[in-house]
Amino acid sequence: MTRVAVVGAGISGLTAAYRLRQLLGAGAEIVVFEKTRTPGGKLRTAELAGVPYDVGAEAFLARRPEMLALVRELGLDLVHPTGARAKIHAGGTVTGLPPGTVMGVPASAESVAGVLSEAGRRAVEAETSLPELRLPGGDVPLGPLLRERFGDELVDRLVDPLLGGVYAGGADGLGLRATMPGLAAAVAAGAGSLTAAAASQLPASPSSAPVFGTVPGGLGTVVDRLTELSGADLRTGLPVCDIERNGTSWRLRIGAAPTAHAPAENTIDADAVVLAVPAPSARRLLADLVPAASAAFGEVELASMAVVALALPPGTELPAASGILIGQGERDAAGVPYAAKAFTFSSRKWAHFGTGPVLVRGSVGRFGELGALQADDVELVRVVRDDLARLTGITAEPVETLVTRWGGGLPQYGTGHLERVERIEKAIAGIPGLAVAGATLHGVGLPACVATAEAAAQRVAAHLSA
Repeated sequence: MTRVAVVGAGISGLTAAYRLRQLLGAGAEIVVFEKTRTPGGKLRTAELAGVPYDVGAEAFLARRPEMLALVRELGLDLVHPTGARAKIHAGGTVTGLPPGTVMGVPASAESVAGVLSEAGRRAVEAETSLPELRLPGGDVPLGPLLRERFGDELVDRLVDPLLGGVYAGGADGLGLRATMPGLAAAVAAGAGSLTAAAASQLPASPSSAPVFGTVPGGLGTVVDRLTELSGADLRTGLPVCDIERNGTSWRLRIGAAPTAHAPAENTIDADAVVLAVPAPSARRLLADLVPAASAAFGEVELASMAVVALALPPGTELPAASGILIGQGERDAAGVPYAAKAFTFSSRKWAHFGTGPVLVRGSVGRFGELGALQADDVELVRVVRDDLARLTGITAEPVETLVTRWGGGLPQYGTGHLERVERIEKAIAGIPGLAVAGATLHGVGLPACVATAEAAAQRVAAHLSA
């Protein structure tokens, strides 16, 4: 019997297991190892005041096909946000999140005039008159480039809050080609400015197609369905401590490292392995097996964050918005800074939360800044509630609260990330029967993770069939 071991039961690992079942048939044995007690990785649906509520990823980009197609293939219902628009706290005030930008990079000065001061607007307007933009080979630091072309205000007030929602990191620590490949491609194709590059990326006419989607019962239902349909032997609470070649097959050591008091090893043999784990785990597991890939994984920096979920009493009035992004360093009218980087007004954003408790989630944590994350859960709830009150005036006592921490949960796509991924994939390509997947590679969003998982499953299936 063919046996494949999948290490990691997040969306990438479980999608790989599901695709492997389709490719290898019912006769194959697929074993999925997850070191935590709960599968799903960054997909976690908890019960909050009796309602299934996502405390990890809460939506996916519906204009990219992979996750959308997977949800439909699994037979799950799909819903899109209401018409409520997001807002941003920038320059000390709350205003609508401007359209006509690519992750905050404007297609015109007018598109961001409501967020910037007059001086900031003029700096954006002048970008097209700067010397024609030429990008060197390889990636370039995003923040310094944007600051040079547009000034600091656009980056601090708009680009950083948007990037913070995706990577928990700001423009200064990220790479242009790694995070905004479309802009880089437009410049390479002849756009002489970033403004022109952004304009080329926007549709000629507004699209009615929804940007985001989710599953009404929570994205945890995707985890359950993938587990069921994959027919995998899911083993939770069991870390894989070592992987080694065993002739033409593989041997995995499971559980804690042996000691003088517990020398026995728990091992499993497999014909192929899919590694779908965060960068630190990949670095450790590949250290002896594929040193070049291990070294590249070890260069990836990580950001930590926390989600503070609040169930407010029914009837609590929320702002007429899907949520509010908060720029780094933003303060209230009294000069007091905010700890949160964003609030999502879930009961406004998603129609299926329209009755019952009013659901809100606050996000805390930016790359390189522990700040409020060092507080215990009780204090973190207090800090987030205080931010919510200063932003919106909402002081209602929650019916229930839940704090979920994601330590090292978000890889940073800094300058050199694409080169690191190329090194990883080149090194792995030389090892038959081994594949890697996950958020470290080609994007942190769910569609990108699904794409890496499907590619990993195809690679393993091709190896086994050969």
